[in-house]
Amino acid sequence: MPFSNNVRPERMPGPLNGNPAAGLCEKVCIQVTKVFDACIKQETMTGQVVTVTDVSPTTAVAPYTFVSARSTTSQGTVSNVVLTTLDPNTGSTRIQMDVGIPIQVMFTDSNNVTAVGSSTLTVPRDIVLNIPQASVIPYRIEAVVNAVSTVGTYVGDNTFNLTFCVTVIVKIVTDVELLVPSYGYCYIPPCQEFQQEVCEGFFDLPLFPQ
Repeated sequence: MPFSNNVRPERMPGPLNGNPAAGLCEKVCIQVTKVFDACIKQETMTGQVVTVTDVSPTTAVAPYTFVSARSTTSQGTVSNVVLTTLDPNTGSTRIQMDVGIPIQVMFTDSNNVTAVGSSTLTVPRDIVLNIPQASVIPYRIEAVVNAVSTVGTYVGDNTFNLTFCVTVIVKIVTDVELLVPSYGYCYIPPCQEFQQEVCEGFFDLPLFPQ
C-alpha cells in the first residue's frame, strides 16, 4: 500500500463492526474534473495519407522507407464540432467532430539513415453522448488518444500511406467542486533507498566448514 491515512498504516482505523464510515474525520470540498459521459472506440484505419514536416535530420535524402509511426501525446485536439440535441430531457446529443492526433513517423532515407518527421492524424467522430444542462461553468469535450502504425509505404514528397491502430476516448467533462467524506491527509512513506548488497550470500555462510 503506497499511500494510506495521515497515520501510519498499522494504526489506520478499520471498519468498526462492519461500518465503512469508521475513522471518518470530516467533510472536504475538493476540486476535480467530473466526467458526465464518455465512450471509447478502437479501430483499424487503412489508407491514411500522412505528410510529415520538420524532418530530422534535415539532410535526409528521399526516397524514404517507412519504419513505424505512433502518437506523441495522449491528448487529442477537438475541432469542427457540430452538436445536435436528440433528447433535451436527458441531454442526449449527437456530436460530430474531428479529433487530431499528433504523430511522429520514423523512416530511413536512401542512405539508410534513420530520420523522423511530425504530422497529425485526423480521426472523424459521429457519436451520441449525454451533455449536461447549461451552467456558469461550461462543460468541454476532451479526447484521449493513441495511434500506432507498423504498416505503410512511402508515396513521395514527404508523404506516406499508413495503416493505423487507433484508440479514441471522448469525454464530456467539467471542473467542479465536490463535497466528499475524508479520512484525513495521506500518509506518504519514506523512500526506500536502493542498496546493492555485495556481501549478500557470503555472510550467510557458516563461520567454520561443516
